Amino acid sequence: MTGFVRKSLENGIDVYIHPTKKYKTVLLQLFFHCHLNEDEVTQNALLPAVLQRGSANYPTRQELVLHLEELYGAELVTNILKKGERQLICYSLNLVHDQFLPAENRLLEKGLLILCDILTNPVTEEGVFRADYVRQEKEQHEKIIKGLINDKRAYSVERCLQEMCREEPFSVFKYGSLEKLAKIDAASLYRHYRDFLQKTPAEIHIIGDLDPEWVHALLQKVFTFSRGPVDELPLTAVKKKEGEINYVREELDVSQGKLVLGCRTGISYKDDEYLALLMYDGILGGFPHSKLFQNVREKASLAYYAYSRLEKHKGLMVISAGIEVKNYERTMDIIKKQLQDMAKGDFSEEVLENTYRGLRNQYLEEEDSPAAIINRTVDNIMAGRDWSTEELLRRLRAVTRDDIVRVAKNIQLDTVYFLTKREGR
Repeated sequence: MTGFVRKSLENGIDVYIHPTKKYKTVLLQLFFHCHLNEDEVTQNALLPAVLQRGSANYPTRQELVLHLEELYGAELVTNILKKGERQLICYSLNLVHDQFLPAENRLLEKGLLILCDILTNPVTEEGVFRADYVRQEKEQHEKIIKGLINDKRAYSVERCLQEMCREEPFSVFKYGSLEKLAKIDAASLYRHYRDFLQKTPAEIHIIGDLDPEWVHALLQKVFTFSRGPVDELPLTAVKKKEGEINYVREELDVSQGKLVLGCRTGISYKDDEYLALLMYDGILGGFPHSKLFQNVREKASLAYYAYSRLEKHKGLMVISAGIEVKNYERTMDIIKKQLQDMAKGDFSEEVLENTYRGLRNQYLEEEDSPAAIINRTVDNIMAGRDWSTEELLRRLRAVTRDDIVRVAKNIQLDTVYFLTKREGR
């Protein structure tokens, strides 16, 4: 993992420059960090789609795309992420490096000017966003929100987490809600945009064969818009299970059941025990050699898929399996048996070693992806970590069976969600 140089702009945006000769491209990602506030999350998610419809200099999406293509196929895309109890709005600008274009030496600057223009110089009409742009993007956003239900595997995990964290910000869907979307118009979204640009904590990551001082000066030259004091974001709350296990059953027109178990681990990425939890998760359900895959899917033939994964900043773990509805009880019994065996340390040295190797390979593969490097850096910053890949792997290698068992004994089953077919089907 490349090291980074940290700088800041005069308007308060933090800058992380990752100099490396490994890539022939330059990737810049601008992140806005927002609290998962139910009142604002829908507007936050809709905003980049409206801004990308065009700027005053490129008033239509077509003109914007054509201009990006003139920059040797530069790409500018947005993404909505969820990390702990934060919603992240990410703008990604991907360009070929100037050194591979003999006749070009201002490609990065041109790309940055487009990005800044979109952010700070939107197309307006009577002092607010164009009403037709907002209306059209609301229609698309409505499809995104409704579309979750078409992916039953993702839908069931999302629903389990919503039920599990019902009274917590983490339950808020990263794209927001149809109810809030319906209330947005061009004027209200523009007011939110002005406030958003002023107050939302932001950071820029840029990776490529770049001189940090030169990049910092260029960013300072381009991103000159003023910002006010930024919002203070609350920390993500990592809670333990309270009360009885919550069982939720939902009926839809499905042919296959989706079983999701939500567990509270009490451990998040900032904690020293996290790497033991990561090994635990790998042994339980992260790989083809893991307990869930081997015992639920392969030996018992009960599941089309079976895995576990962590929500690292929130301290949660979900176990997900696609099963025949009639196999609910048997599947639950086998999954609970795997959780019990993990708490007893009932796993072989071979599985332990294979899990370490699997995780090691994942981290080493990230070295080949600029986006993955930036993503892990963002995670590290949020958690107050500064681990290089080498340091992370060294610590991972040092995790013992006793460490994993100690973590296992604190994992609490919180919510069992079952998506099943409607009665009579």
